[in-house]
Amino acid sequence: MEFVKKIELGDPSTNKQNFIDIKLKLSCCRYWYLDLWDCHDMVFPFWRIYWNKNEGGALKFQEETYIMKPDSLYIISPFTSFSTQYSKNHKYSTGIHVAGNNLSERDNETYYEEKSLIHFFTHFNLGTPFDNVVPGIFKIELTEHLNERLHYLTDRLKSENHDFKLTFNLKLQSFIKEAISNIGPELWKTITIDSRVLTIHRYIEASIDKKLSNSELAEIVNMAPNSFARLFKEEMNITLHNFIQNRKIAKACELFEHSSETIENVSDILGFADRYHFSRVFKSITGISPAVYKSGKYT
Repeated sequence: MEFVKKIELGDPSTNKQNFIDIKLKLSCCRYWYLDLWDCHDMVFPFWRIYWNKNEGGALKFQEETYIMKPDSLYIISPFTSFSTQYSKNHKYSTGIHVAGNNLSERDNETYYEEKSLIHFFTHFNLGTPFDNVVPGIFKIELTEHLNERLHYLTDRLKSENHDFKLTFNLKLQSFIKEAISNIGPELWKTITIDSRVLTIHRYIEASIDKKLSNSELAEIVNMAPNSFARLFKEEMNITLHNFIQNRKIAKACELFEHSSETIENVSDILGFADRYHFSRVFKSITGISPAVYKSGKYT
């Protein structure tokens, strides 16, 4: 019999195991009826999962239109420019226009299902580098297990919409992780990016309040500025400058979601010259102003 003399962390095996650290951070989870869902060119720095209980909803990404079906989830990666529509009440061809409210236990869901779009959505982030995958919409078929989780979540959202208990949080996280695990290799390609680019990813996240220059970042990985800029663009399909702007706006959205900071304070925190410059950049990336984002009048 072989005796193990030293067990580190309670593991008797000598085989080293490497795990991928996914830092799931939830922003919102809601179950609504929608009478209007005309949203055009929305671009936000978080993941979304959409599900409609009934038909009539559609998503558009680039030249492809997804007619949403109740037997599928639709997962949208961060910084994807996409549009939505509810066919029974389509009025606007530009801008973001939403009308509806959350469903509660007091509501007759069957009544709303006849006249409105019954819509579940959750927004979340996965952390570096998984919030920087290629933009896109991924259609995932609802498995029996996902369907059970979804039924639990929508049922609970009708009775509790603010202070969620541990069980709800765990089941929501389980639902999200199982859903994204069905996307396929597209999700995981980010872990193969050049180590120098990943180093700069992490540096930018840790220094998001600073004004970061190409030459400063290139020096960190011992490269010439032009060479590093080319490498970054090849790996990320976005320029270094635009990537930094995107990450600053992503942080702004996080602050708006999880703090009471004013637009002026967020502008200062992220190193913008003033509120007006910040607002211009925010709207150029997301399609809406910081004030509209803070109001929560979008889905």
